[in-house]
Amino acid sequence: MGLPMATRLVPHADVAGFDPLDSSLGKARAAGVMPSGTPAAASAGAGIVVVAVRTLADVEAALFGPGGAIDALDPGAVVVLTSTIGAPGAQDVAARCARHDVRLLDAPVSGGPLRAASGDLLMLLGGDGETVAAARTVVDLLASSVVVVGDRPGDGQAMKAVNQLLCGVHIAAAAEALALARGLGIDPTSALDALAAGAASSFMLANRGPRIVEALAGGSPEVLSRLDIFVKDMGIVAEAGRQAGVALPVAAAAEQLYRLGEVAGLASSDDSTVATLLGREVTAAKAPTPSGRPA
Repeated sequence: MGLPMATRLVPHADVAGFDPLDSSLGKARAAGVMPSGTPAAASAGAGIVVVAVRTLADVEAALFGPGGAIDALDPGAVVVLTSTIGAPGAQDVAARCARHDVRLLDAPVSGGPLRAASGDLLMLLGGDGETVAAARTVVDLLASSVVVVGDRPGDGQAMKAVNQLLCGVHIAAAAEALALARGLGIDPTSALDALAAGAASSFMLANRGPRIVEALAGGSPEVLSRLDIFVKDMGIVAEAGRQAGVALPVAAAAEQLYRLGEVAGLASSDDSTVATLLGREVTAAKAPTPSGRPA
C-alpha cells in the first residue's frame, strides 16, 4: 500500500520515501519518489510523514528504531499512521510521539492498492481537530471517503477493527460459497456471475471472487492482499471483542480459517487462496444426478 500511496502524492508534493526492500525503492524512484536509506533520512524536514507498514513492530521500527523517523522530525510535525495495528498499539505510539512533540493522526485505510493509487481509499480518523486539519491536504489526496471517528488516537483503529471483521468474514464466506459450488459440480465462474447478480453480491465477492476461482482451478493468483494480513487483522478483531465483552463467533471461525492457511504455507499468498483449504480437489465437473446430488 505504501508505494501506490506515495505515487499518488508525487504530482502534488515533494515526496521522499524509505522501504527496506531495494526492489520497492527502485519502483518508488521510477514513480518520482526520492528514495532514502533510512526512515529518518526520508522524514528530515517533513511536516507530514505517512507510515504504511504491516505490523505494530514495523511501525515501532520505522519511527523509534535505529535510523527511525522520530528524531528527524521537527516539533509539531504530524505522523499519519495508515497501518492497522489495533487501538492499544496506536495509543502507545501516540504517547511515544508526544514525548518528542510530534502529533499522531490515527488514520487506518481500507480499499487496497489499486484504489490507493487513484486516491480512492476509505480513511478512518482518530485525532483532535488541530491534527486532522494539519494533515488534511494529504488525507484528501489519499482518500475519497474520510470518516472522523473520534478525537483520540485509537478511535480510527477501533473502527478499522469493525471494518476488518466484515471484510475477513466476507472473504471467508466467498471462499466457502465458491468452493461449495465447485464441489457440487457448478462451474465456479458461472457461480460467481450468478452470485454477483443477486442479493449475495458484495464488494469482497466482486473483488476476491475472480482470484478465488483462479485458486480453485489450481492457479496462483496475483498477490494483492497477503493472507497473513488477515491473520493479523482477525487477531486484532478477536482482541477488540474480548476487551469490549462482545462475542464474535463468526469472526472467530473466519480467523481460524486464515490461521489454517498460514499453517498450510499460504501466509505470503493472496488471501483468496484460503479457498483451497475447504475441500478435496475436484478434477472433473460433477454432473448432478436425478436426485439433485452430484454423481
